Amino acid sequence: MTALLLPALPIAVGMVLIVAGFFPGRRLDRVAPGLAVTAALGTLVLAVAAAWTRPSARFPLFGGLPAGLAVDGSSAALVVTVAAVSLAVLVFAAGEFAAGEARARFFGLMLVFTGAMLVTVTATGLAVLLMGWEVMGAMSYALIGFWWRDPGRVRAAGVSFLTTRAGDLGLYLAAGAALAGTGSLELSALAGADEPWRDLVAAGVVLASLGKSAQLPFSFWLSRAMAGPSPVSALLHSATMVAAGAYLLLRLQPLLHATGWAAPLVAWSGALTALLLGAVALAQRDLKQLLAASTCAQIGFMVLAAGTGTVAGGAAHLVAHAAVKSLLFLCAGAWLTALGTKALDELHGAARRYRLVGVTFAVGALALAGVPPLSLWATKGAVLAAARDTPALYVVGLAAGLLSAGYAARALVAVWRPADAATRDDTERQGTRRVRSQAPLPVLAVAAATLGALVLPPLAGPWRRLLGDTTATGPNATELTVSGALALAVLALTWFSARCSGTVRAPFALHWFRLEQVAVLLVARPVWALACALARFDDRVIDGGVRAAAAGGRLASAFAARRIEPGIDGLVNATGGTARRLGALARRPQTGQVHLYYAQAAVLFAVLVLIVLVAG
Repeated sequence: MTALLLPALPIAVGMVLIVAGFFPGRRLDRVAPGLAVTAALGTLVLAVAAAWTRPSARFPLFGGLPAGLAVDGSSAALVVTVAAVSLAVLVFAAGEFAAGEARARFFGLMLVFTGAMLVTVTATGLAVLLMGWEVMGAMSYALIGFWWRDPGRVRAAGVSFLTTRAGDLGLYLAAGAALAGTGSLELSALAGADEPWRDLVAAGVVLASLGKSAQLPFSFWLSRAMAGPSPVSALLHSATMVAAGAYLLLRLQPLLHATGWAAPLVAWSGALTALLLGAVALAQRDLKQLLAASTCAQIGFMVLAAGTGTVAGGAAHLVAHAAVKSLLFLCAGAWLTALGTKALDELHGAARRYRLVGVTFAVGALALAGVPPLSLWATKGAVLAAARDTPALYVVGLAAGLLSAGYAARALVAVWRPADAATRDDTERQGTRRVRSQAPLPVLAVAAATLGALVLPPLAGPWRRLLGDTTATGPNATELTVSGALALAVLALTWFSARCSGTVRAPFALHWFRLEQVAVLLVARPVWALACALARFDDRVIDGGVRAAAAGGRLASAFAARRIEPGIDGLVNATGGTARRLGALARRPQTGQVHLYYAQAAVLFAVLVLIVLVAG
């Protein structure tokens, strides 16, 4: 029962708030945040209980296919993470999201989004996973374009939705191939599918996961997703949506390795995304864009972990990153609300003006940089330890980790340096000059600092057993020392160079390597041209044939009306006239006089006799 109630609670309350949002009012705006936070708190309680008791639920789907939800080792860690981060984000949003801004609809969408993620991580088969996956995509579209009166935000939501939908087609391919290869949609059976179905399943899963997690070449949609409210960015970039693809790859790691090709492809995709999107983050001049690019890069480490087979390291990095990135996005949102800007140059002195936000942001940024002993220092080490057998992969991953220190340092310099001539307020919107909700920030900062202990003794053993990854090898002391020292060196170098020059001049990286324009050129335009050609074929050939058939019918009916129908009418009229005349003749003998009937009978008998004689 708990397995079903866990996602059902936020989805049910969220649907009530969404429907109620069609009837806006001040009273509803007042109670919506409280209802949402209460539902999120209840979800967290259920998640903790589920992680302890490991419930499951089975039910039949279409065609009698078995399906279900279950909280096992990997999903136990994720449901608690999703529920905890969702609660923190909703508490923050309750204070930051002003009344009169359709709060009931906003909080309803956020709860359904959370519930869909919980369905995704607990699904035991592709069918139910697809349901959660699709609802999550739809809610992300609605949340990114929440301020729908702004055409730019709506376009950004459309780009994000269509890009992830293109990748999502892979899950449909995977589901069809799984049915053909195993007769089942259960995740546990995918690695045992017959050839070539197993390769098709793996290809579909990899495509969908890379798209959802904004890995190359799909990364640009995450830049567009920054058009949504800051709490949406905090939730979407940390424990939901982008984490879903990495989680699916980690969960289906046996399938990737069974194919022989999928695991190396995934590993290199993650490593290259971590490296190249780290360069993109380093070049950004907007705090939220920097954090968005860094999300792509950090998810790349999780994808690298799935490719190299370290489920424990990848899951630990996912959990720790959820705390770090939700903290950083909430801090960025707090400054945007208070100061009305998110440009790095204009945020000079922001951390000094709002000390609690600044200190907690510093904790998150230092963790992101990989500074020891904070969380991502240890989890990155655990991921890279699994890549030792492939030196080139290890070097790329290590370089990506060092870039983390670079872009984290840029963010720290921007908000902690004293206010100067570049400092500006209200350049994007009117600031409130206050931060209403700071309670979740210290809690997330503690989590961001300490969750790296999951991959270090004495917690590493229990963590691996929880995830069923008992063969994983953790980072050794030398690797951790070297990576920590390098991160501190890059942090210091970037700190001093950023204080001098302020910006990194890399226009190509600043614009995310023009990935969106490349996608438009190589995918959108050819598809649009094909659609236009098919539309013309439909108009000129198919519709033309239908119109020609209709015109031919009209001509045939006109010809029949002029040439054929008069003759047929004449024949019908002649037949009718003949029948009438014969009827009139037949009535004449009917006089009612007996002697005439007798005479008629005699004549008939005479005729019969004559016929008999002639025939004889």
